[in-house]
Amino acid sequence: MGNTRHRIEGSRPNSFDQSRLLYVSTSKYEGDWQSILHSHPFSELFYVVNGSGSFVAEGSEFPVGRNDMVIINPHVQHTEKSLHTTPLEYIVLGIDGLSFSFENIASAQDGISMHTASGTVYKYNMTNSNVYAYLNIMLEEISRREENYEAVCQNLLEVLLICMLRNDHLTIVQSSNTVLNRECTQIKNYLDANYSENITLDTLAAITHMNKYYMAHAFTKYIGVSPINYLLQKRIQEGKSLLESTSYSIAQISTLLGFSSQSYFSQTFKKATGRTPIQHRNEYRRKK
Repeated sequence: MGNTRHRIEGSRPNSFDQSRLLYVSTSKYEGDWQSILHSHPFSELFYVVNGSGSFVAEGSEFPVGRNDMVIINPHVQHTEKSLHTTPLEYIVLGIDGLSFSFENIASAQDGISMHTASGTVYKYNMTNSNVYAYLNIMLEEISRREENYEAVCQNLLEVLLICMLRNDHLTIVQSSNTVLNRECTQIKNYLDANYSENITLDTLAAITHMNKYYMAHAFTKYIGVSPINYLLQKRIQEGKSLLESTSYSIAQISTLLGFSSQSYFSQTFKKATGRTPIQHRNEYRRKK
């Protein structure tokens, strides 16, 4: 009987305890997709399964094709373009808690790097790796959603990252929430100063260059309420002050606060305070 034992020596080479897999998405360009520049406060891995086209990042553009992996660091404006004759088919991972650093780029023969104002984008070909196999297992786990599939996907992410680190030019940097907290503070300050304007999630996303859904989630986690609820709270707070310190009509106050109508202002005010604007004003005057 033949028996071969391979001894595993050394300690665990890398730890990605701070990283978290946010999503896995698959896409195939079918001609009706409008390519739009966007950014995220987290990193993305963009793996081309089939087809060819180009990748755009903050004014620069480079070709992509089968087995190419594009690494996009947080806050980098980017998008992709597909050739109609050979449509792009790709898998994208969103990863929070880390960013990538690229060393010895000048000597790299298999990669393309672009340093942007916000961060870095890097592309290299992974034909001779098992990355696609791991991505397929991850997609299978997500589609089946069996018990603890999230843990399986998170561990597969770690395997992917270790495989990628075998590229001599790539290192991983654990990232903190400092930048994200700064963006949330920027949103709060904007709402405080412009509460009377017509503000939507799209408005705030454009200001911070963040995906609006992730921005709303991050703001809610950091501030404690959603951006729209914070805006309403700010308007109600200012409404109380105007009701108490001025003789403006309810219609005038609702306009000054940015409400679309007097009835909407009154409805929102009563829901927040338990009193109508008129009741609040009269009660305040009685106490004086």
